[in-house]
Amino acid sequence: MSKRAALFALACALVGAGASVAAAYVHYRLLYDPTYLSFCDVNATISCTQVYMSRFSTVRGIPVAIFGALWFVVAGVLSLSGLAARPAVRENVPGYLFVGSTLALAVVLYLGYASFVLLKTVCLMCLTTYAAVIGLFLVSGAATSVPMTTLPRRAARDLCVLVTSPLALLVTVLLFVGAASTLAFFPRESAAASGETTGATPAAAPAPTQTQVSEFERWYTSQLRVPLVVPTEGAKVLVVKFNDFQCPACGQSYLQYKPIFAKYEAEHPGAVRLVLKDYPLNKDCNDNMTQTLHPAACDAAVAVRLAQAHNKTDAMEEWLYTHQPTMTPPGVRQAAHDLGQIADFDARYSATIALVKSDIALGRQLGIKSTPTFFINGVKIEGALPPQYFDQAIAYELQHAAAK
Repeated sequence: MSKRAALFALACALVGAGASVAAAYVHYRLLYDPTYLSFCDVNATISCTQVYMSRFSTVRGIPVAIFGALWFVVAGVLSLSGLAARPAVRENVPGYLFVGSTLALAVVLYLGYASFVLLKTVCLMCLTTYAAVIGLFLVSGAATSVPMTTLPRRAARDLCVLVTSPLALLVTVLLFVGAASTLAFFPRESAAASGETTGATPAAAPAPTQTQVSEFERWYTSQLRVPLVVPTEGAKVLVVKFNDFQCPACGQSYLQYKPIFAKYEAEHPGAVRLVLKDYPLNKDCNDNMTQTLHPAACDAAVAVRLAQAHNKTDAMEEWLYTHQPTMTPPGVRQAAHDLGQIADFDARYSATIALVKSDIALGRQLGIKSTPTFFINGVKIEGALPPQYFDQAIAYELQHAAAK
């Protein structure tokens, strides 16, 4: 491999790795702050957020950008080998890059189709990685001088060379360890978000230690209590949740907290009341949003409200939370018809969305910035607490209500 070709390949690998890391960072921020606005969110058509929140952005909960970054790192190491390795190895490097970039090209063609045709949204960082893959494909294809049929034999020979080189072996081990650690520890989208939830009750979280209990109560009691104009209907603990049915964290908290509410209903009937307030992160019905993060959220909120009349609320909510990645407005309406027995969705949409907007107006007054946001007897909790601490907060409120 010539020095010029190796340098060009290295440049492509570095650009692709940089774009992939930036994409992974944006994806990470979106997992914890759905109102986060990335630098490449220009409008509804040019929006990285729209792409990263789609079903095409992850593989089993791991962002595609992570896999891309790891691939580009490997391509970068191979490019460096084309500069510094033994002549016999350098001769084979373009072939290895060509095989890898051919596979990567197939992936980016699929992702490009999903972005341009299905989502009709352009991600600038994705385009950068596409260009980097194409660059690697072209330069490696032009630089390959050995028959591709001999590549397996050459790879076996180069593997023997790698084993005898301490530096090359160390780099390889570090690559594998780094890749495994990244895939293992990068925060995943919840099972509810990835559509893999089947309605099973999540495993119980370990009980907090006495020290953790004390620390949590110290933090909890330091929070400001906000007066809410929401009737308690005789409950000692009022939990108000501002919710978006297409929000991954909302789905996760729904599944994790469901057995907690069931436990208190069995032990203290009527003492704990959950009130759901709609706050779709969709500018079509939420004027507080500058862009639409969840395109089916408005329809989902309407579907649940309409399903109440047919006592199908639980079935409708379960379906929405477990179909978030593939959820579309037409799909929600079809589910509302099939599960919620709603035959007049369109006719009742305008009146029902007005009720959703009244919840949004209340959320604006309370300073809601993201979903889910909880109020436990007025104590504002942004995001979802770990289940054991959510349980502890309710127990704390019940204990102090009994002491009054």
